[in-house]
Amino acid sequence: MAYQSLYRRYRPRRFSELKGQPHVVRALSNAVKEDRVGHAYLFSGPRGTGKTSTARILAKALNCEHPVEGEPDGTCPSCVAVDAGTSFDVHELDAASNNGVENIRELIERANLATPGRTKVYILDEVHMLSKAAEAALLKTLEEPPPHVVFVLATTDPQKVTATIRSRCQPFEFHLLPADELGAHVRWVMADAGLQLPEDAVEAVLRQGKGSARDTLSALDQVVAAGGVTSEDAPIDEIIEALADQDAGRALTAVATAMRTGRDARSLAEAVVTQLRDAFLARTAPGLVQLGEQARARVASQGERLGLAATVRGMEVLGEAMVEMRHAPDPRVLLDVAVVRLTSHQADVSPAALAARLERVEQALAGGAPVRPAESAPRSRPQPGAAAAPGPAVPPTPSPTAAATEAPPAATTGRRAPSPAVAAAAPVEAASGGRARLGARAGSTRPPAAPERGEPPAPAVPEAPAEASAPTRRVGGDGPTREELTLAWADEVVPELKKLAKPLYAAARWVDGPAGAPVLAMPNDAHRKRSEPYLAEVEAALAARFGRPVPVRLVLDEGQVAEAADGADPDDIDLDDLLPAAPAGSVVDRVAAAFPGSELVDEG
Repeated sequence: MAYQSLYRRYRPRRFSELKGQPHVVRALSNAVKEDRVGHAYLFSGPRGTGKTSTARILAKALNCEHPVEGEPDGTCPSCVAVDAGTSFDVHELDAASNNGVENIRELIERANLATPGRTKVYILDEVHMLSKAAEAALLKTLEEPPPHVVFVLATTDPQKVTATIRSRCQPFEFHLLPADELGAHVRWVMADAGLQLPEDAVEAVLRQGKGSARDTLSALDQVVAAGGVTSEDAPIDEIIEALADQDAGRALTAVATAMRTGRDARSLAEAVVTQLRDAFLARTAPGLVQLGEQARARVASQGERLGLAATVRGMEVLGEAMVEMRHAPDPRVLLDVAVVRLTSHQADVSPAALAARLERVEQALAGGAPVRPAESAPRSRPQPGAAAAPGPAVPPTPSPTAAATEAPPAATTGRRAPSPAVAAAAPVEAASGGRARLGARAGSTRPPAAPERGEPPAPAVPEAPAEASAPTRRVGGDGPTREELTLAWADEVVPELKKLAKPLYAAARWVDGPAGAPVLAMPNDAHRKRSEPYLAEVEAALAARFGRPVPVRLVLDEGQVAEAADGADPDDIDLDDLLPAAPAGSVVDRVAAAFPGSELVDEG
């Protein structure tokens, strides 16, 4: 006798032998026992979950001579004929190859004929493959079949079945088998068939079967024929480990090894995505992982090392590469690029890649491991109050008085020297020969700007005597002084304002108010009125700069008003001093003056 595959040899023949579908078993056995069997059923679900086997069991139960609690006895001539495929009461039709309207018409004609048993059962497998004309021809008979006829439609793609057919059937959804139940079934089959295989063989066939009983038993047949578990999954684990270690060279080597074994780029990417999905589920929903205990623990460890963000990003990047592989001249190039993006930070700066990098940093910090910054990251600037790192000794910066004393006599450059208070408040970098940026925060430095060609160096400003310096006045007693406001105004506060407010407040300057508190002086009254609507924005920018509320009061700049008063008033004009204008002349004269050399031809 020819060898029979394991999935055919161990096909369930009773409702009690059906694995992983208790809801279907309970409903159908009760319907047979209580004589409530419908005229049409629609079985849908993934491949290898028992749809066709359940339809055959139902046919046996409906025609069994001695049913027991809705179960066929399996020994009567009708049950034996159904198992052997010689029964006249069961008719199976593959709708994938018999999808024409002529095939359906022939089925309808035979359905009206009598049958040796009690019920004639028609099993239409892959019913979603029927043509539109065939579906239309089946509708009437499916709705009102002969009393002795029962239709069982099976499909792996129920959404493609038209709604008119679904509405005429009782639907039953078949599910993938849980890993624990399927593993127990595999071990029972191995024991019943006398197969001596190690435990890793069970793990391998469960991983390959993915919850399908038929696929799992087919994989078991392959393992038995090969004499053990093949190492086809080793490159997949190596790629996942390389992704976790961020090792691009190791990942590319694993891809090359898998390609040499005969895998194509798309199937290899699909296998990696499947394992990444298992790693993601192992961390978020372990009950959904269709793997054995050892494989589940391994993918859970890989998911822990990768992190959720990196795992999801890996599935997205490889999924996009699989879509592009359909039209790519060399799909392996796309796979290599995707692997490099997943293992090298410099090759991918997308938001998803940055999120994965942040998660890795958080994991390292949570585990107490040191985090080494990337080589391309800019060196952080020193913060105020931070302890300085040990380094080479730097000569001390001389005081402003010493710098002014040692500086050579300055040449006249035509520049306006800052006031003594501003010169005293601004940090001086005499050691490096530069000066701090106006309004810079304490602790920040800036390299000295190179002088323009032909321009003499800026003169050093001597420090004003202590008794001549302006008193320190603060807003409200603890606010910034006028000098601090002046330093920060032009470089830090005004640039942060909106476009309409920026030119208005650029012409303002800080002066001492009547009560000693600094106020913001405007050039003229019209300028002040136009600036008042943006006063809240200015106060918000100052509060953000100094870390505390800074109330602002607008006043007129007395200095600029006095300068305008000293000049001539354009509105003060003596009409007696005006001279009459020269006569403009006629239109002809003006045209002749505009075009020299022209000649009048006809004055009329």
